[in-house]
Amino acid sequence: MPRLSEVIAELDALWPPERAESWDAVGTVCGDPDAEVTRVLFAVDPVQDIADEAIALGADLIVTHHPLYLRGTTTVAAGHFKGRVVHTLIKHDIALHVAHTNADTADPGVSDALAGALDLRVTGPLVPENNLGRICELDRPETLAEFASRAAARLPATAQGIRVAGDPGMTVRRVAVSGGSGDSLFGAARAAGVDAFLTADLRHHPVSEATQQSPLGLVDAAHWATEWPWCEQAAAQLDEISDRHGWDLRVHVSKTVTDPWSSHHTSPGAPN
Repeated sequence: MPRLSEVIAELDALWPPERAESWDAVGTVCGDPDAEVTRVLFAVDPVQDIADEAIALGADLIVTHHPLYLRGTTTVAAGHFKGRVVHTLIKHDIALHVAHTNADTADPGVSDALAGALDLRVTGPLVPENNLGRICELDRPETLAEFASRAAARLPATAQGIRVAGDPGMTVRRVAVSGGSGDSLFGAARAAGVDAFLTADLRHHPVSEATQQSPLGLVDAAHWATEWPWCEQAAAQLDEISDRHGWDLRVHVSKTVTDPWSSHHTSPGAPN
């Protein structure tokens, strides 16, 4: 069995920490470098449900996309929910490693996994300077409504579902995708000449302005749903590394829905 330090070295080769944004908090949060690793659990969020799942699974290492302490902290007291996660992991000898923006810009990275989940053919990066997002082609033209239905059928189900801005009947041939929050990339999507852009966390004012500037179709999925496919991609990458080294790791992907929204209600009312 490999030591944690050996597994982390391979993960850092996949997602070099120096590629993370300056504001980001990636790398190993807790864990003994000399501890043996037999089982690994991949998940989007380092929340208590994932820690509990790792205990039940017998995992020695959790790899998440989102950081536990993005803004830093002065305490890991168990009275706080993040501190409770840390205490749980340490008590059960479970390490936590984070690959966030360094996984976004990797090749393959988060947006490649999103494109793969939608069965899209990647033709290049949306933002070449930092390899962010992907430009893709559909196997056949379809309407914006059909493309949104494709996303709804192939991404994990969430309370939000899929929202669309633009003409539902417009023809879509080329699309851009970006896992996670993507309304800062509207300009890049327009410059790329794509018909539609699928991402997450779209806000009222940027979307309102974007729909006035061009006919670009916007497809808004839940943040968690657009990044969960990366877990399957990353697990497959670690499986290949394990086979190459003869490590015999057991690699798992959490199917626990950690999207924070729990329900969706459609209002039948009209503005007064």
